[in-house]
Amino acid sequence: MKFSTYIFFLSMFLFSFDSYAQDALLESADKTAIEIENQVIEWRRHFHENPELSNREFETGAKIAALLKEMGLKVDEGIAKTGVVGVLDSGNPGPTIALRADIDALPVVERADLSFKSTKKSEYLGKEVGVMHACGHDTHIAMLLGTAKVLTSMKDQLSGKVVFVFQPAEEGAPPGEEGGAKLMIKEGLIEKYGIDVFFGQHISSGLDVGRINYKLGGLMAASDRFTIKVKGKQTHGSRPWGGVDPIVTSAQIILGLQTIVSRQTELTKEAAVITVGVINGGVRNNIIPEEVEMVGTIRTLDTDMQKIIHEKIIKTATLIAESQGATAEVDIQIGYPVTFNNVDLTRKMIGSLFDVAGEENVRITPASTGAEDFSFFARKVPSFFYFVGGKNPNAEESFPHHTPDFLIDESGLIVGVKAFCHLTLDYMAQEKD
Repeated sequence: MKFSTYIFFLSMFLFSFDSYAQDALLESADKTAIEIENQVIEWRRHFHENPELSNREFETGAKIAALLKEMGLKVDEGIAKTGVVGVLDSGNPGPTIALRADIDALPVVERADLSFKSTKKSEYLGKEVGVMHACGHDTHIAMLLGTAKVLTSMKDQLSGKVVFVFQPAEEGAPPGEEGGAKLMIKEGLIEKYGIDVFFGQHISSGLDVGRINYKLGGLMAASDRFTIKVKGKQTHGSRPWGGVDPIVTSAQIILGLQTIVSRQTELTKEAAVITVGVINGGVRNNIIPEEVEMVGTIRTLDTDMQKIIHEKIIKTATLIAESQGATAEVDIQIGYPVTFNNVDLTRKMIGSLFDVAGEENVRITPASTGAEDFSFFARKVPSFFYFVGGKNPNAEESFPHHTPDFLIDESGLIVGVKAFCHLTLDYMAQEKD
C-alpha cells in the first residue's frame, strides 16, 4: 500500500471515529436534558412566582448563584448590579463560549390562572405596580440553568470553557441608572472571561413548541427613544385664537411622523416603525395649555435608515410646530442597536438546531421590530440569537409578550436546553478541528 493511500484511509478512520464520538456526546447531553426536564420546569415556576424588576433582581440573582454553586461552578455575583456569571472550565484547550439568559420581569399584573401565578408588587416610577415575567425571562433562566447542569455533568469531555451569563435589566434600567448588557460590557465582561462567541435564545409565545426561528444578519430592530416638547401659548379654551394650541399642533406632528414611515422611507429595504406611546398636556377641559410632551420609540433595522429617520423626525416636528406658531424641541436617545447574527457563525451552527428540532421545524423568520439588548454582545463578538417555540400547538389563541395574559407552554423548555447544549458541543468540536 502506498504511503499516501495509507494516510488517506487513516484520516478517514479518524474522521469517522471523531464523528461517532461527537454523536455519542450529543446523545448523552440529550439524555441528561430529558432526565432533568422536571427540574427545569420547577426552576421556571419558582422564578415566575418570584419576579423582580430591572436592576432589582436581588433575590433572583442570589437564587441563581446558589444553584450554580451547587453544580460546582465558579460563580461571580453583582455583575452589572444584580447579574450572575458562572464559569465551567473543562481544563482542556478550546474556545470560550458564552450563553446568555436575561432575568428581569415587567411592571404587569398577571391575569393567567396558574398555580404559580405572580402576585408580587413593587414600585416603578413612583407608583405601586404588579410584577410579572411577561416576556418569558423566567423560562430563559431555567433553560440556561438546565444547560449548565447538563454540561457540568460532562465536564471532562468538553474542550474549553462555557460562561453562563445571567443578565439583569434587559427591559431597560430605571431612569437615571445604567444596566443590562451595555453595563456588563462596560464592566469588561468580554475581556474578563475571554469570550470568543455568544449564543442567546428567546422564548416565543406565538411560535409552536418544537419550532425554532432564526435569521441571518439583522434579526431584531434598533430601538431609540424620542421626546418632543411642543410649546405654545396658554389661553382660555373658548378663545383658541388668543393663544397657540400645542395639543392640536401635537396631533398634527403625530400624523406627520407616520408619513415618515409610510411615504418617506424605503420599506422594501427594511421595516421601520415610529410610535408615540405617551402624550401629556393640559389640566382642565377649558384651558389650552402652554406645553405638551410626547414620548415614543423608533425601530429600525438599517443604520442608514436609522440616521435618515432621526433627521426627518426633527425636521417634521419643528416645521409643523413653526407653521402653527409653536416651537418643538426634539430629543432622541440612542437605545439598543440592531440584534445582528454573524452570518458565517449562523451558517456554521444552524445544523446544530436541525439536529435538535428537525430541519422541517427550523425556519428562517422575517426580521422583528422588537428589540433586544443582546445586541450589545453581538457588536463585540460573533453571536447567534434565535427564537424557541413556547406556544401549545393546540391552543386557539396565543397572547403577546408584555401583556397580562402572556402564557408559555413549558414543554418547549427542553428544546431550549438541548439547543444550547448542541450549539456549545458542536462549536467546541468545530474549533478543535
